[in-house]
Amino acid sequence: MKKILLLFLLSITSFFAQQDWENKVDAKLLTVLQNHREFVSIPNLPTKIQNMYKNISWVKKKYKKIGFSFKNLEAKTLPVLFAERIVNPDYKTILFYFHIDGQPVDPKAWNQKDPFIPELKELTEKGDWKSISWDKLNTKINDDWRIFARAAADDKAPIVMFLSALELLESNNQKPKFNIKIIFDLEEEYGSNAFLSTLDAYKNTYQSDYMIIMDGPAHNTNKPTLTFGCRGIATCSITTYGAKLPQHSGHFGNYVSNPVFTLSRLLASMKSEEGKVLIKDYYKGISISDDIKTILESVPDNSGFMNNGLVIKDAEKVGGSYQEALQYPSLNVRQIGTSWKGKGLKTVIPEYAKADIDVRLVVETDGKEQLEKIKNHIKSRGFLVLDRLPTDKERLSNNKIVTFTSNSGVNAFRTPLNSTFGKKLRKSLTKTFGEEPVSIRTMGGTVPIIPAINKLKIPAIIVPMVNMDNNQHSPNENIRIGNIRQGIKICLSILETDFIE
Repeated sequence: MKKILLLFLLSITSFFAQQDWENKVDAKLLTVLQNHREFVSIPNLPTKIQNMYKNISWVKKKYKKIGFSFKNLEAKTLPVLFAERIVNPDYKTILFYFHIDGQPVDPKAWNQKDPFIPELKELTEKGDWKSISWDKLNTKINDDWRIFARAAADDKAPIVMFLSALELLESNNQKPKFNIKIIFDLEEEYGSNAFLSTLDAYKNTYQSDYMIIMDGPAHNTNKPTLTFGCRGIATCSITTYGAKLPQHSGHFGNYVSNPVFTLSRLLASMKSEEGKVLIKDYYKGISISDDIKTILESVPDNSGFMNNGLVIKDAEKVGGSYQEALQYPSLNVRQIGTSWKGKGLKTVIPEYAKADIDVRLVVETDGKEQLEKIKNHIKSRGFLVLDRLPTDKERLSNNKIVTFTSNSGVNAFRTPLNSTFGKKLRKSLTKTFGEEPVSIRTMGGTVPIIPAINKLKIPAIIVPMVNMDNNQHSPNENIRIGNIRQGIKICLSILETDFIE
């Protein structure tokens, strides 16, 4: 009986503690949105270096007030902004990753005058987004209002959310339960080349117990989300040949082999009609245990909704669900072309046909090895495989020739869902929100900083917080105010997590 009473008292205490944070977030939200507006108003295209330094100044000014020290780490191009706050030398250290830069803009494609002048908008009954006065924030703030501007979501919103959570802790005389290091990447949208160039020189600086990447959209249910890994990518090109020069289809149809049909037969031999890759050992090393399947099935995807949105009758049968499909390497033909590049149609038999392919990798697969499997499959179909154009002699002595070029790209990363890191984050978010967060084992995309995660060998988890329909990288990028509110709570939940094992 005493044990039940103690658990009840603890739950009541937790409830009121969370209610207290709710009230504090509400009281601070206007200031948060003003900060966000100010930050997003600073253009952030790396080609304009002075603007990037203005962004750095803004971040330094805000984060210094809550105890952070800064260094500009030298890189190939723009520096990496590095921040640190030691709370207690005996605590664990978490390395956070954000990026300050944004995608290029085409102002003509935006439904506002300037993509770098944020506009507050609400949805009309007709389904359009209409600008409203910023003064409306002085009344009751509507969670479904949105702020439209470049980088409003990707990735300035998470920077402001994390800052706001830290400020709330500070005003409440509380401290994070771990030491904090932060990477502010100034060129993520352009490949993170500057940050990646610092890995050897500053490996000790970055060294931490865990890593959290605050970038990308949450699950489309908008529930708190933890992403434990993402796919890598490798690429290759396959070129087949006909006659050395394009030929008239009237004169040489039925005589000169068309390389498009040769290529199509080769590609068709690589995948079944159900979408499964037929290349030998392509899925080798991958197994989905019952425990993993349970976790994958817990993600609240709606296949009917997805298929309706994609306008497809059925999905491929690589996995039993969308999440399961992401656990296997893909084989995708992203473009097919021939030697004719002009406008309109021409009655020719092309000189060559070329397929550009991308392979999405999972942790169990290595880019170089997957590409070698594709190459060996082509050889098994009787082709002479070259890494260059064939010579006339080779053309005259071989009916089936392929030029195969490749790039092993970037391998995948994944942190085990049952790791101490993952368990503690899940437990903390469950306590805060009253239900388990969506746990995604592997997301479909590839982030530029995977090489850093793999090289630093730090267990990493992505904590995406912005709305899925934020139009990142596209015109009319936006952030939903309700996601900013929820994001601050997610950050508070993480900051209050005790990572002492």
